[in-house]
Amino acid sequence: MWMIISDSHDNMPKISRAVDIAIERKIDILIHCGDLCSPFAAKELLRHRGQIYVILGNNDGEKIGLKNLLGPSLKKGPVSLEIDGEKVVVMHEPFGLNDTIVADFLFYGHTHELDIRIDTKPVIINPGESCGYLTGRATAILLDPDTLECEIVEL
Repeated sequence: MWMIISDSHDNMPKISRAVDIAIERKIDILIHCGDLCSPFAAKELLRHRGQIYVILGNNDGEKIGLKNLLGPSLKKGPVSLEIDGEKVVVMHEPFGLNDTIVADFLFYGHTHELDIRIDTKPVIINPGESCGYLTGRATAILLDPDTLECEIVEL
């Protein structure tokens, strides 16, 4: 099972809640699509013992501090990853959400709006904002990559 989150913008209670859910639900892969923001927020993600991927967003300012904490888990997007045998493209800004990307899954953030397209190739998911600042709704997505079962989780 995978968790996809984005745009947490240092909202520590929401980040902590997302990590708690990841631990409780035994999530294998946690993917953050950018705008985590600060090293202290990244430190909270490290409570998750599964694999973590964090993409830099336009508001991630302390890049050296983030890199020092997250190491190779921190990537500049768009990045193409192989996760559980699936080709996954992860980015912050939604560039190329058309037929030019060849992948099984495409995850992005930045817009703070949920976007779930399970019936497309690639499967496209924006988990919305985990901070809840702009929409008033703090969300994460739980995805079973084998069945494509997708759950919106309120943080």
